[in-house]
Amino acid sequence: MTALAHDYRTPRAWIALAVFLALVIGIGALIGTQSVPGVWYESLTKPPLNPPNWVFGPVWFALYVMIAVAGWRIWIAAPASSAMKFWGAQMLLNWAWSPIWFLAQLPWVAFAVLVAMWLAILGFILTGRCNDHIAPWLFAPYLAWVSFAGYLNLSIAILN
Repeated sequence: MTALAHDYRTPRAWIALAVFLALVIGIGALIGTQSVPGVWYESLTKPPLNPPNWVFGPVWFALYVMIAVAGWRIWIAAPASSAMKFWGAQMLLNWAWSPIWFLAQLPWVAFAVLVAMWLAILGFILTGRCNDHIAPWLFAPYLAWVSFAGYLNLSIAILN
C-alpha cells in the first residue's frame, strides 16, 4: 500500500503526529538546553563559514519539525519498515551528538557519530521512498545541514 492510500486525517494519525512532534522537539530542546556552547567551544579555532551561535536554534527547530513529520508519515505507512528503523537510528545519533560534542568535548567521537547519523539519514531517504513520496524529501534539508555540520565538526577537530 502506498502512502497515498493512507488517511493521515484520522484522530489516531493526529495523535501520533502530536506525539512525534512532542518527542522530537521536546527531547531535542531538552538536550539543547543542557549542552549549550560554553567556554571550551568559544575558545576553539573555527573554520571559515562557521555561522553565529544564534543560527543553530531556529535551524534545528525547523529541521526537528520536518524530522518528526517524516517519521510520522513513515510510521503511519509502514511502522516496521527499514525506513522506520533508519529514522530511529538517526534520531538516537542526533540526540547523542550534542552531549558528546559540548559536554564530553570529544570532537573526533562526535564526528564519528555524525558520520553514522549521515548514513542513517541517507538510509531513511533511500528506503523511505518505498513507503511515502513526501517523507524522504523532508529529510533532504536535514541531510544538507548534517553535511555542513560534518564540515564544521571535522574542521574544528583538525584545527584544534
